[in-house]
Amino acid sequence: MLKRFAPVLHPPGEEIGPVARLVSLCARRKWLTLALSLALALAAGWYAADHFAMSTDLNKLISPDLPWRKREIALSQAFPQRQDMLAAVLDAPSPEHANAAARRLEAALREDGEHFSDVRSLETSDFFAREGLLYLPAPEVDARMGQLIDAQPFLGALSLDPSLRGLSDMLKLMAGRSAAAETGRMGQALGAVAGAVQAAAEGQTSDFSWSALFSGAPASVQDKRRFIQISPKLDYSALEPGADASDAVRAAGRKLGLTPENGFRLRLTGDVALQDEEFGTLAEGAALNNSLMVAAVLFILWRALRWGRLILAVMVNMAAGLAVTAAAGLAMVGALNPISMAFAVLFVGIGVDFGIQFSVRYREERFQHFDLDTALNLAGAGASLPLALACAATAAGFFSFIPTAYRGVSELGEIAGVGMILAFLFTITLLPALLAILKPPPEDAPVGYAFLAPIDRLQTGHRKLIVSAAIGLALIGSPLLMNVQFDINPLHLRSQKAESVATLLDLANDPRGGLNSIEILANDLSKADAVAERLRALTEVESVTTLSAFVPEDQKQKLAAIADARDLIGPSLSVRPLPPPTDEQDVSALRDGARILARAKGMEAMAAAFQRLADAPPSSRLMARDNVIAPVVTLIGDVKASLAARPVALKDLPPELSRDWIAADGRARLELFPRGDRNDFDNLRKFSDAVRRIAPDAAGATVSILESGDTVIEAFAQAGALALVSITLLLWLALRRIGDVALTLAPLLLAGVYTMEICVLIGLKLNFANIIALPLLLGLGVAFKIYYVMAWRAGSAELLQTSLTRAIFFSAMTTATAFGSLYFSNHPGTSSMGALLALSLATTLCAAVFFQPALMGPPRKAKIQD
Repeated sequence: MLKRFAPVLHPPGEEIGPVARLVSLCARRKWLTLALSLALALAAGWYAADHFAMSTDLNKLISPDLPWRKREIALSQAFPQRQDMLAAVLDAPSPEHANAAARRLEAALREDGEHFSDVRSLETSDFFAREGLLYLPAPEVDARMGQLIDAQPFLGALSLDPSLRGLSDMLKLMAGRSAAAETGRMGQALGAVAGAVQAAAEGQTSDFSWSALFSGAPASVQDKRRFIQISPKLDYSALEPGADASDAVRAAGRKLGLTPENGFRLRLTGDVALQDEEFGTLAEGAALNNSLMVAAVLFILWRALRWGRLILAVMVNMAAGLAVTAAAGLAMVGALNPISMAFAVLFVGIGVDFGIQFSVRYREERFQHFDLDTALNLAGAGASLPLALACAATAAGFFSFIPTAYRGVSELGEIAGVGMILAFLFTITLLPALLAILKPPPEDAPVGYAFLAPIDRLQTGHRKLIVSAAIGLALIGSPLLMNVQFDINPLHLRSQKAESVATLLDLANDPRGGLNSIEILANDLSKADAVAERLRALTEVESVTTLSAFVPEDQKQKLAAIADARDLIGPSLSVRPLPPPTDEQDVSALRDGARILARAKGMEAMAAAFQRLADAPPSSRLMARDNVIAPVVTLIGDVKASLAARPVALKDLPPELSRDWIAADGRARLELFPRGDRNDFDNLRKFSDAVRRIAPDAAGATVSILESGDTVIEAFAQAGALALVSITLLLWLALRRIGDVALTLAPLLLAGVYTMEICVLIGLKLNFANIIALPLLLGLGVAFKIYYVMAWRAGSAELLQTSLTRAIFFSAMTTATAFGSLYFSNHPGTSSMGALLALSLATTLCAAVFFQPALMGPPRKAKIQD
């Protein structure tokens, strides 16, 4: 026979508790309760909408009071111009295109004072255009000067007439030296020029490079890439403060033709782009996911509660509690972060549990007692203590996050813990009032699960086997716990589809990308240089840079080589160019060149290309001018600038460069990069340890990443211990029996072991976001266990058949649906949080339903007096 879940939680004749009295009062004063609750909810909703703010800066997820965070903040304050930056990464078809395009883009952005406060590119600055050769090794400078001298016939002719006509005339002069054209290097050079001309004739872009042609080596990706540093004007009233500035950069790029169709790729990264796209990723698909979550929750509520009026009451109750929680959360923390944003899903997933528990209890009482008011009063009396304990335990699990240094989850714990209390308060006030107003129909059938009777009997008859099997399976899998991994790479919490993240990852192997460096502040430049000398001796260090590193070495030898080249080729590059030809003149020159070159041995391909270009439409010749002629004009300008190199001392360095290395108060910055793989965190750990033995005050990305990982692991060990202690104390105060406390906690600890073992089996790593599932498992899991323990203490047996299991099952389904919606987020950190939360919930539910009843056994014959 079905045993209904109707435990007596207080001795007959004893006055009911304050919670039950409050439930009864709110049911009687239903309209007043509804009016006050809705007024509070509407006011809270208005406040939340008006004060909503979010920070996506992952650097702010850790407390600023930690020593390493203080060093990090001090570094930021010393060089404020390096904060809140946009970095434009421009890839071009050739080095010449890269230089010209970067200069044009920089000039266009400088004119936009509405969106940008500063724009600079050291790579294409006048200083490095003039002095750049001095930063190369002396043998390479000698080699480059030799290449320029060899290229003097090309450069001189095209300097005089930088046009298709000039190119044709130059090659016609070479036609008489066909033997030279047959030699390997000259033949390759002519073949490259012919290929670029042929591509233009066919309406296609090419990556032809004159500098690569003269050097004999193909241009690398780094040769064709330029960086522009942008200080945007941010709109902090917007959810994406840098969106307008980013859009302005992209618009400028499109206006200048820096598009894939023309062989260019313009991408944005840096702090501003990362934070904006972080929010965009969080918001992307959120409306659809949330809509599906609400639909799934409604379906689950329908299966659990049956009546539309009951479902409406629970949903209104949840919405009111969520609005007040959101307002309270924003009032407490000011701005949400990517982790604390999860409070809404946690509230829906866990807060609805209270509504389901109360409503299912009400349905059971309504089945036994036809009268609505009687059922509400009895539901309040019967459910009040289990709900209060579940609320307290869940809130304790969340509040255990607050003392930790991990501000991201500390704020989540603060908001969600308060949210649990609010959910409980609304459940015992607004929900009874709504039920009294809506008057759901009476129940005509038991609410429990009679079909689970065989499992109840199995658990009763094979207790020892079930308990031994569950514990034994956990012990067998225990070696897996040694392989639990924590992923400390913060980029793995971001979507790699986001342009800013994908660009940052692409720059990992670019020495100019600056990934995972260590930075140190010294009192002045001389002390910085002294520390740099010690650090350069470390095998773990690849390079150390201070401002002094920008004073070139061996300048005398290099300047002599440059002076020799300047004497030889300078005059031919300084001639006044001829007036540009018309398109008709270019066509005539190309046809004439094709006719002459066709008779020269080794120049047949060039002749064919010239003829094809002459016969092509004007747009093809325009493309040829862009792809072949414009680059040589840029190259000639760069060569002329580099031949004007002069000695460089510290005082000659550009102010914008010096400001990045010497702070306003005279402190000097050092920057170090590791030897080996910059994305291998074992390698970074060795690098950091070696550097910090010499410079304990080191900061920078490498230190931040490693220290963040250590801080988070320590924070969650602290939160887990605090949650366990507080929940254990809470259970003892409520249950007053150590054995009953153990019966409540043991299944929970078993679920935690299973969760970690499954994580290893499926390759799910812990990270900065999903690790919140572990302390949360204590609070959430205890709620399910308390319901069973309280019913068992009151004398209920074969619990799987009761309405309590129905309530627990559908509560878990609702929570799983809410957590599962996180899994489908486009944000990897949020998705991993949903995956681990859902997994921990599944193991917790299994431990509650299948393990705990077998562990408890038959109820005590005597009722426990509390």
